[in-house]
Order: sequence, then structure tokens, then C-alpha cells
Amino acid sequence: MANNQGESGLTSKDYYFDSYAHFGIHEEMLKDEVRTLSYRASIYNNKHLFQDKIVLDVGCGTGILSMFAAKSGAKHVYGIDMSNIIIQARKIVDDNGLTDKITLIQGKMEDVKLPVDKVDIIISEWMGYFLLYESMLDTVLVARDKYLAPGGMIFPDKATMYIAAIEDGDYKEEKIDYWDNVYGFDYSSIKSLAIKEPLVDTVDARAVVTTPCAFREIDILTVQKSDLTFTVPFKITAARDDYVHAFISWFDIGFTHCHKPVHFSTGPHAKYTHWKQTVFYTPEAITVKNGETIEGVLSCSPNGINPRDLDIVIDYSFNGNHGSIKEHCEFKMS
Repeated sequence: MANNQGESGLTSKDYYFDSYAHFGIHEEMLKDEVRTLSYRASIYNNKHLFQDKIVLDVGCGTGILSMFAAKSGAKHVYGIDMSNIIIQARKIVDDNGLTDKITLIQGKMEDVKLPVDKVDIIISEWMGYFLLYESMLDTVLVARDKYLAPGGMIFPDKATMYIAAIEDGDYKEEKIDYWDNVYGFDYSSIKSLAIKEPLVDTVDARAVVTTPCAFREIDILTVQKSDLTFTVPFKITAARDDYVHAFISWFDIGFTHCHKPVHFSTGPHAKYTHWKQTVFYTPEAITVKNGETIEGVLSCSPNGINPRDLDIVIDYSFNGNHGSIKEHCEFKMS
């Protein structure tokens, strides 16, 4: 996403919020049944939690979560969104006869003044690629600290990030090694840039060659903004003899307040979601044998210039039957 102001005077943040006014993005999210049905199940199956409660929907989009909450007996739902999609959301709410139950407010969560002092429940679909890229978690934390009543609930309230390694030789050749020879010309200067850019794509579960490692667990009720900059160790074990061309990351989400907790995963083993998985290519292939381990440290922090971008560093080492490797890999999600 461009960080410069163009002739229109719009900044990258304006483009970000304006992009959410386009229906295609909302269509993709609504048609993501794993996402939408998980939210619906967590709300509809727990009407006793929503009955007569004041609910805040952070980043309400087309208003689907607000309407789930209203249909589950909420006393009133307040939906907040920066984007112009809220104009359409008001029409949708009205078309569904819920205007008396749902109030939609356009604005920035940090600036909005709700007509109530506290809310009982916050609902939000805040997750981004790699969980934290262009996520709205910071905004959810602002809403939590400002409005959530003591003992209040957040849906969802848990997130866990995972890392594993994959065999991906053909695709790496297509995406990275392509730049070695472009119609007879040396474009390898781009190769060093391309390898720093994580790839968001669907990975076949059969490509995963190691055990997964949960490297970060986030409790939305207690996490602080400073916790979203972190450096954590990981250790993964080869499940077969193969090559490793990249690391892969995904996240799981939990609604644990429920009578029957609801969970969903964005991993390669699970049903497709629009978050897919995030692939980090390594400079060299690693030849692993079953039972050998790759150990490393992953660092994640918002980019200093554009905090919506993420700087991710993966340092790893491997001592195996086919030699030793130690690498420092810097990536930028932008």
C-alpha cells in the first residue's frame, strides 16, 4: 500500500478505509463460511449471554455481526466503522427491520463517543493476514479499554499463531528463481526483494513437512498493544525425509466464553478461509530427515514508517545429516 500522499490528498490510511467501501471485499468475507458461520454459531448458540446486553461491534462493515447480536436478544447494538460501507449497512439494517435495535456510527473508534458509558460485549472481526497484518486489533483494544464493562466479554477472545515448514520447490522456482533469467536478462536484483515479501496463498496440507509450533497466544481480554511487538522462539520437527523451501504461518481463533466453545483454524489442514496462509521463502533449501529439528526465533513488529505494515524476522538454525544451516531472514508485509 502506498505511503505517499497522491494528487488527491489521500493518505495510505484513507485508501485503506476507502477500500473497505468496495463491495467485493465484503462479498469475499461474507462468503467465507468458516469465518461467518463461526461468528454466527458463537452468537446464536449463546443467546443467554446476549439477552438484554449492550453490544459494541468494532469495524461493523455491512453489519452482519450486529444483526446476529440483535437477533440473539441484545438490548442494543452499536456498530462503528470508518468506511463508507456504513451507509449501505444502515440500509441493510433497515431492510431487515432492526433499526430500533442497531445504531451504526461512522467514525474512528478513538474519536467516537458512544451514547452509553459501558458495553457488556464487544464483537469484532479484526484479524488480518498473518493475524496481525492490517488487523484492527489495536482498535479493538482501544474499544475494550474505553468501553468494556468489568466482567464484560469479547467475541472472539483467543488467537494462536503457528509456524511450520513446507516443501515448495516448484512454486519457489516460479516466484523467486524466475528473476534469475527474464527473457535472457539478469533480473536477480529483484529476486533479493521478492524473497523478502511474504506470500499469502493457499498451501496444500501435503506440502507441510514438519510439526507445527504455536509461537504466540493472544488473549484479547488482557493483551496490550505493546505485546503485539514480540520476539519468540520456535522449534519444529521434520515428519518425513524431504526438502524445506519455506516457512508457513497461520492462526486459530477461539470463542471461549460460549457454553460450547467455538474454534476455527486458518491452517493448511483446515477448510479454506480468505486469510489463506502466509509463506516465507528461505534463501536456501534445507534437506531434512524424519525427526530432525529446525530451531529459530521469530520477531514481529509494526513498520516504523507505516505501522499497518509488518516487519518480520526469522532467524533459524539446522544441524542435520545433510549439513548445517544458519540464516537471518528479514521480511516485510506491505
